[in-house]
This record gives sequence, structure tokens and C-alpha cells, in this order.
Amino acid sequence: MRPRKPVVSWLTDMDGVLVHEGQPVPGAPEFIRKLRDSGRPFLVLTNNSIYTARDLCARLARMGIDVPEESIWTSALATAQFLDDQRPGGTAYVIGEAGLTTALHDVGYILSNQEPDYVVLGETRTYSFSAITTAIRLIADGARFIATNPDATGPSTEGLLPACGSVAALISKATGVEPYFIGKPNPMMMRAALNTIDAHSETTAMIGDRMDTDVLCGLEAGMETILVLTGISTRDDVDRYPYRPSRVVNSVADLIDEVG
Repeated sequence: MRPRKPVVSWLTDMDGVLVHEGQPVPGAPEFIRKLRDSGRPFLVLTNNSIYTARDLCARLARMGIDVPEESIWTSALATAQFLDDQRPGGTAYVIGEAGLTTALHDVGYILSNQEPDYVVLGETRTYSFSAITTAIRLIADGARFIATNPDATGPSTEGLLPACGSVAALISKATGVEPYFIGKPNPMMMRAALNTIDAHSETTAMIGDRMDTDVLCGLEAGMETILVLTGISTRDDVDRYPYRPSRVVNSVADLIDEVG
């Protein structure tokens, strides 16, 4: 690989990088502290649209990871920004939680099941058959279909849970309409994050634990990509993909000394 410019800005995934199964990854609090002390621009990213940035700020703080609210970028925020750019002041029927509905309200969207411009599907703890049926009928009647992220499953203490991508597939099967996914691996989420901190891809690193989302979208957005082994993808997984991360490290603890 050709030499890259020194890293000035940092983007990092949250689950599997900073936290794992509700516990902080060793070295994560120190890594974030070093970023904050250095004054380097950074954002913590998540495809999960359930929580607001304020919620996530509080959850991370309870684990000793001190991330300012304005340094958290979710697929819900990216979705709201996208819709505001595409159709300002529009209407949407939303399946999701406070993270998504708050983000849409904040950009001036009206939530409605009466001829909405969009059906927006996000994550929720309890997908409702009635709500999914309403979404199918609205899309069949012409509403545009947006989904916050393509993740098919999500983790829980009891095991895997169906996530946004799985429910989107159900709706697509019923309607024949594919959604436009906003979150990773769509590089749009990366570019929106870069713009938020006024960073350039050539001098930004993306840290993630998944080859199929974090590394892929970081690569497509032109960033240095760093795979950590504290989450989903393993070192053996790397060779199974037609692309590679810039490098592989054990955890974010290995990156603390690189933050200037």
C-alpha cells in the first residue's frame, strides 16, 4: 500500500471497539482521554439508531468512557441529515426509538402515517407486526423507503436479535421495494462524519471491529482503516474478503501512543 499522510482526525466505531457486551474494552477510556487531551478532532460512530447521542454519552460515562455528546454520530443522525438535505421539512412514518424520532424532529420533520414522504425504518427493541404492516401499505402506496442501517442481527445477553436489515428484507419482500440504507457500510455516513468535524479523508483513520461495515466504508471513503480484534472480525477473517484494512491491531490500547 502507498504511504499515507499522518493521521490528524479519528473516527471509531463504538460496539466492539470501545465497549463489548456492556463493558469497556481495556484501554478504551485511556484512548478517548488521550484524544480529548490532544485536541484532535474525533467522532464515535454507531449504526444503532435506538439511542440519542445524549443517551449514549451517559451510557459510556457509566463505563468510565468520557465522550462528549457532540462527539457521537449515530445512523439516526446521519439519516435525519440525509432527509433534511433531500426533502427539507418533509414527513415520515417511523419505526424506531427515541434516537431516530428525536433526530427527525430536530431537523423539522413531521411524523405521520398519512401519505408520508418516507417510511423510515430503524432499530427498536420490539418490532411491531402492526407497524410493519402499516409501513408495507404506505410503501405500496408510494412512500419512499429508507432504513438506518443494513445490520441483519444485533447482540444481546440472550443471543442474536433480528435487527434493521432483517426487518427491511421482510418489508422489501412484501413490497418489491428495496430501502436506501444510510448507515455503514454506506460511505455517506463516513463523509457526513468527516464533514461534521471538518476533517479530510486523507488524514483520518477509521477504527472498527467489522470487515464488512467499518473497514469497507472507511476504505470506500478514502480513509486509513484499522481493524481491532475486540469485536466481530478475527485475524483469520481478513483473508476472506477481497479488500484489506490498512492494518490490524489487538485493541485501541495499541493506538494510544499514536494520538499526538
